[in-house]
Amino acid sequence: IFMDLFSCYLFEGTAPPGCWYGSNFGHDSVVCECNSTYCDSVGSVTLPPLGQYSSYLSSMAGSRLEPGRGQVQVNSTGAGLRLTVVPYQKYQKIRGFGGAMTDAAAINILSLSAGAQDQLLRQYFSSEGIGYSVVRVPMASCDFSTRLYTYADTPGDYNLDNFTLAPEDVNMKIPLLQRAQALSPRPLSLLASAWSAPAWMKTNDALIGKGSLKGQPGGKEHKTWAQYYIRFLEEYAKYNLTFWALTTGNEPSAGQMTNYSFQALGFTPEEQRDWVALDLGPALHASSYPHTHILILDDNRLLLPHWAKVVLNDIHAGRYIHGVAVHWYMDSLVPAEMSLGVTHHLYPDYYLFGTEACAGWNPLDRGVKLGSWDRAEQYAHDIMEDLNHYVVGWTDWNLALDQTGGPNWVKNFVDSPVIVDTKRDVFYKQPTFYSMAHFSKFLWEGSQRVGVSASRKTDLEYSAFIRPDGSVVLIILNRSSSVILFEVWDPAVGYITSTAPAHSLLTLAWNTH
Repeated sequence: IFMDLFSCYLFEGTAPPGCWYGSNFGHDSVVCECNSTYCDSVGSVTLPPLGQYSSYLSSMAGSRLEPGRGQVQVNSTGAGLRLTVVPYQKYQKIRGFGGAMTDAAAINILSLSAGAQDQLLRQYFSSEGIGYSVVRVPMASCDFSTRLYTYADTPGDYNLDNFTLAPEDVNMKIPLLQRAQALSPRPLSLLASAWSAPAWMKTNDALIGKGSLKGQPGGKEHKTWAQYYIRFLEEYAKYNLTFWALTTGNEPSAGQMTNYSFQALGFTPEEQRDWVALDLGPALHASSYPHTHILILDDNRLLLPHWAKVVLNDIHAGRYIHGVAVHWYMDSLVPAEMSLGVTHHLYPDYYLFGTEACAGWNPLDRGVKLGSWDRAEQYAHDIMEDLNHYVVGWTDWNLALDQTGGPNWVKNFVDSPVIVDTKRDVFYKQPTFYSMAHFSKFLWEGSQRVGVSASRKTDLEYSAFIRPDGSVVLIILNRSSSVILFEVWDPAVGYITSTAPAHSLLTLAWNTH
């Protein structure tokens, strides 16, 4: 089936060279092919002078960050829909966007030739690429590994005398993270998450299934598990890789589920609160990494605000914590305002951060779909909704997967913005890659969300930001099947007349001085 891609035609429209229509798969848009010598790239972006604006369009019809430019007008055109930027309404500041360097991602990237590897890393991390600044790094194995392991598998090793990084870290993830950092114009924000403690520390004596740490917070297993985090930070620091943040553990609710099929460690919010207060917080504070942030939850937002209330209402735990990490699965089951919004208003001193999302996880819509615009819209909608509810960054899951959506030892195959075809030494940039780009490339760290109001009800979704240099970025998603005409009014500069094509994502940017 994947070879069919190359017997199909280049889309007659606005798709960049090297981007192919996905009709042969029954999917609705284009996929862009890159090799060791060619990749479509938006390049470095500089805004035009005051009085003009830049636009970047991606669409179901085949546009991929298609650049445009226009004049800011002094007077309104009287367009039916006006979006007014309200710069004095200030909200959260952006931390960044990125993806995860899982074992599977590293295996896939390294399966390409040196030239293609470099191209792939440039697409994500360089200033010509889409400007990823966050990389989530699993601590030891997860389902996107080829085997089960931790860094301390010797039973009874409470002093962690035998703690050692895996070949997957030393030979794959670490070298790739170093290369990504070398390509990035700014320091990467590395984020560590553990899936499971070693089996001998756990109630079920296994890495998978329903199980939690033996004993109680403050006890020897809980203390050793906290030291395991410190040892991980120490080992990575030897390779000049330091972590901005770590989470209290991936999806603690999974480890409370019977028959859970892959690596998990169960925590109730009460147990997580006490483990942070008695063990992890003090251990990190006393270590060489007291400035590394602790993010709680690292699980679906439907657990909010309850989880945050239990943990953050405790003064002993709360003093060590910086933020709340959320995953996107099941976001449709709970309104963003009831989970994210309420949590922010209750605990404004703690930031909200998206740590995992992927398409193709749902059993009804599983695995890789080359050229699916619907999935690009799912990403853009969720990112926009999160940003409009105080989230400061959004992290995709695997940076790259193979054509089956793996490897994954438990066959939990999903999709990725980059799909690697080792046989042909190429990789494909999915529509979701461009969804990420509309945010990651333009919303620099320190950009602040500001108010934006619509003159009437509209199908458009939108979010506005003022960047550290004073320029304005407005991102607009049209998930409807109609073209929508609108104008933007920025009181500081004037009016911008624009169009959101059906099923499109549009980024507008302009200088204010």
